[in-house]
Amino acid sequence: MSEIWGIVLAAGESTRMKVQKLLLPYQGKTMIEKVIANVTYSGVDNTLVVVGSNKNEILRVIDLLPVSHCYNDNYKQGMLSSVKCGFRSLPGTFEAALVFLGDQPMIPSEAVNIVIQAYRQSNKGIVIPVYQKKRGHPLLIDMKYREEIEKLEEQEGLRGLACKFPEDVLEVEVNLPGILRDIDTREEYLNAIN
Repeated sequence: MSEIWGIVLAAGESTRMKVQKLLLPYQGKTMIEKVIANVTYSGVDNTLVVVGSNKNEILRVIDLLPVSHCYNDNYKQGMLSSVKCGFRSLPGTFEAALVFLGDQPMIPSEAVNIVIQAYRQSNKGIVIPVYQKKRGHPLLIDMKYREEIEKLEEQEGLRGLACKFPEDVLEVEVNLPGILRDIDTREEYLNAIN
């Protein structure tokens, strides 16, 4: 089964924002709903949401959406723990997975499709969208790296995978600045909704 999965990381505590930012309003939805909509309107076959902090509130909001979810017990350890939880929760066989941050509602479906298309045409196992020479999200990772992800250390994060296998990395230029923008502070949130 050659499925492409989207893994949406939604387990963080939003410590800088002081409220759970994924539940804040964004374009008529909550931020997490907007991110999921962007993913599900793209060429991704299935979507998995990794929850942790504020699990019940987030699950209540996404309950009727066409996604599955997993719970990351270790969410306080950082983002890589959620990536590992996501990859562990995928079915036995899949083709590749794209990793999305729950606080990046400005990534359009178009960016996702460009990354998937580049993956299909390139035979590369790690595909990263780039805007003006800066790497952004979503990062696409071939299934063959599933076990390698388990070996990564929290401080290196997913970047460690690209550093270990540079010959298998494809950077794909997208003219979409949203791939770089996440929302960590109140100010960034206000800028995004205005």
